[in-house]
Amino acid sequence: MKLFMKIMASVGIMGVVLATSGFAQTTLKDAFKNDFLIGAALNEAEFAGRNTNTVAIVKAQFNSISPENALKWESIHPRQFGFNFGPADAYVAFGQKNGMFIVGHTLVWHNQTPKWVFQSDQGSRTVERKRRPVDRDILLQRMSNHIFTVVGRYKGIIGGWDVVNEALNDDGALRQSEWEKIIGPDYIIKAYQFAHEADPKAELYYNDYSLENEAKRNGAIALVRKLQAAGIPIAGVGLQGHYKMDWPTNNQVDETITALSKLGVKVMITELDLDMLPPATKSQAAEVSMNFALRAELNPYTNGLPAAVQQQLNQRYADLFAMFVKHRDVVSRVTFWGVTDGDSWQNNWPIKGRTAYPLLFNRDGRPKPAFNAVLQLAAAVVP
Repeated sequence: MKLFMKIMASVGIMGVVLATSGFAQTTLKDAFKNDFLIGAALNEAEFAGRNTNTVAIVKAQFNSISPENALKWESIHPRQFGFNFGPADAYVAFGQKNGMFIVGHTLVWHNQTPKWVFQSDQGSRTVERKRRPVDRDILLQRMSNHIFTVVGRYKGIIGGWDVVNEALNDDGALRQSEWEKIIGPDYIIKAYQFAHEADPKAELYYNDYSLENEAKRNGAIALVRKLQAAGIPIAGVGLQGHYKMDWPTNNQVDETITALSKLGVKVMITELDLDMLPPATKSQAAEVSMNFALRAELNPYTNGLPAAVQQQLNQRYADLFAMFVKHRDVVSRVTFWGVTDGDSWQNNWPIKGRTAYPLLFNRDGRPKPAFNAVLQLAAAVVP
């Protein structure tokens, strides 16, 4: 806590004088080189090199990458007997070429998984059209084949995998996904066992949102303990970090990182962005299936952020990074979900067509005042 207070005193309650154009001499990855990796989630236009402006930012600022979609099941394994490795190979090649820590995201998830995965391919034509659920043994076989094929292809290259993603409800209970309904609760242990066998040296993570809420955090703690009891070498837990301006509090972040660290695992901030637009719902969840109608009052900053709102964003980012640095003994990576505001999923989630400002670089790829606030925070830290 003394370190946290010292950092915040150096930054100042109302922030710092900020440059608003051009890159600072210090990059994010250099500023936090003694603390943790700094990552970004990339889309195909970025890792394939088509978006040259954003690629320049990624190479300059980050030393870790995650794929937004290239390694999700629907992208890499869209058909039962066909894999699509092109985008994933390009993503991995980009990371290798630039000497970055490469994250695999994600192997088992209830979203963005093709329907065929859970459907039987046996029976009459009528049944085939209606598609009966597959049985436990076949679904386990499909999971095993997918994990061994994908993880095996990048063995020794991808350093860590989000093996299971978002397996918990907000109350901490196990989500009733198709995986759970068909295989049973042990589908999670099986997924980690397959991943570890496929690449024994890769780090294995559990990744979820809203773990800063006590009930869900307790569910994650119980899940990790269950994995550990089963002999799974789980290396870390990812806090997605889809945060709002008033949630979670600094204390909630502090308590969550502390509680998870007691399990003997790393903690990573895996999908960081800040939602400062008016909420469409009271839910704090980052469930991708949520979708609401666009209304003018929910999209108030189409012409840019007012200065006072920008200052709030600056301070919020400084506060969060002060907390991450406070826990630098256990926080191993901070990854932003996107590179520039224009790339962010928040422009279309949970409402399509909004103008969002959740990241450190604006739509032109220029560093925002919040970028400089984060660098100022890093400069205040004693190595």
